[in-house]
Amino acid sequence: MKIQEILQEVRPAFSFEFFPPKDDDGFDQLFQTIDRLKSWNPAFVSVTYGAGGSTRSKTIDLVGRIKNEIGLESMAHLTCVGHSSDEICSVLKSLQEQGIDNVLALRGDPPQGETNFVKPENGFGFASELVGFTRDKFPFCIGVAGYPEGHPECPDHRQGLEHVKNKIIAGGSFIVTQLFFDNKVYFDFVKNLKDIEVDVPVIPGIMPILNLKQIKRFTKMCGATVPADLLARLESVQDDPEAVREIGIDHATAQCENLLSQGAPGIHFYTLNRSRATLSVLERLKSISIGS
Repeated sequence: MKIQEILQEVRPAFSFEFFPPKDDDGFDQLFQTIDRLKSWNPAFVSVTYGAGGSTRSKTIDLVGRIKNEIGLESMAHLTCVGHSSDEICSVLKSLQEQGIDNVLALRGDPPQGETNFVKPENGFGFASELVGFTRDKFPFCIGVAGYPEGHPECPDHRQGLEHVKNKIIAGGSFIVTQLFFDNKVYFDFVKNLKDIEVDVPVIPGIMPILNLKQIKRFTKMCGATVPADLLARLESVQDDPEAVREIGIDHATAQCENLLSQGAPGIHFYTLNRSRATLSVLERLKSISIGS
């Protein structure tokens, strides 16, 4: 089922992001995670695509297994990095053969060891081009990414909003945001998009903070920021992993409660292939009668 249709029927729409593990043990852990999260009847799950397409075959296989064996609607991430249009077409055909209805079209980050994105020969330089190519050749429902605090490579926020608009004009049906920790940036992002006539569902991406060093690394990569008061609280207990975890889960729960009460269509959880923190947030939301 196409996610644009699901979002019209399901509120709030909870969804989860996974990545293809490197080995069999990782896959065993992932499927245990999926089994635990399945009880929450997610609207969909998504599977990431490694830099330069390094997990291409694993992504195709995994989204197929999740949909056809486990019975959850799944969405494959797809990037422009390192692929010609013919190779992209081959990937899309393989996804179609697996019965996949949804893709998240991304430009993608430069391959490991490189600092700048280089347009592949006979490929695409922008996500909007990938969206348009996919829309013209296949019947997928296409999601796109949004950066509430701006893309790290695009300091001009107005231009960044125009890039998002271009992806929607090209055929995108909904937006999944990069992680953020201040809900104001999400609501401002949605308002600013509406001001330029972009009015599609914007699903907020949430990652509970469980490790301070890890989250500092993630935010540096994606351009997100941790509010000063939250950062101070985390740094005051950084040598106590359980205290860090509790603060992170409390903050994520408060974020989700506020987002949903103010009209967000759902929550997309960045799980890192683990279920404990996401389940904790969902249980706390249920206790306050949100998402029950």
